[in-house]
Amino acid sequence: MVYGYIRVSSDKQTVENQRFEIIKFCQKEKLTINGWIEETISGTKNYDKRKLGRLLKKVTKGDLIIYSELSRLGRNLFMIMEILNICMTKECRVWTIKDNYRLGDDIQSKVLAFAFGLSAEIERNLISQRTKEALARKKAEGIRLGRPLGKAKKVKLTGKEETIKKLLKEKVSKSEIARKLKVDRGTLSKFIKNYIEK
Repeated sequence: MVYGYIRVSSDKQTVENQRFEIIKFCQKEKLTINGWIEETISGTKNYDKRKLGRLLKKVTKGDLIIYSELSRLGRNLFMIMEILNICMTKECRVWTIKDNYRLGDDIQSKVLAFAFGLSAEIERNLISQRTKEALARKKAEGIRLGRPLGKAKKVKLTGKEETIKKLLKEKVSKSEIARKLKVDRGTLSKFIKNYIEK
């Protein structure tokens, strides 16, 4: 399968330029696009929260994804490297038009993929280490970690107080009320205790 991937950051940008580039390139290379993936989303948004993430789950060995340029994958180097590493692991090819980048099954691609994977792993470890250090420092400073104590301003059943009061007045069981409101009975009981029986 050959996929054309197009991403723009805002509605003001047009996908047509990227589509034109990909179509022109495919005509030259005698390729047919089997599926288009278009999205209007920031490149800083993690790939698994984008249509790109769904495409990466779907691709199989020998598939080809064509982009206008590498920056369409993401806005930071490590994200791009992680995406390319996934493609390499799945033996899916990645071609870009402007950068003339080819990720395939040759030795150069394999060396690049190894470097990408290693760099991404080092970055994840560094982030994890920095997070642990920051949490340890806050704890040492006496800052309480975790969810703040007290009641949350908004919970799942917020706005349903009157309905619950009415049903309780009508002697409807908590199990039945929970079913009607599509929540767990424990969630309902906790809500009644914290927000209704004040």
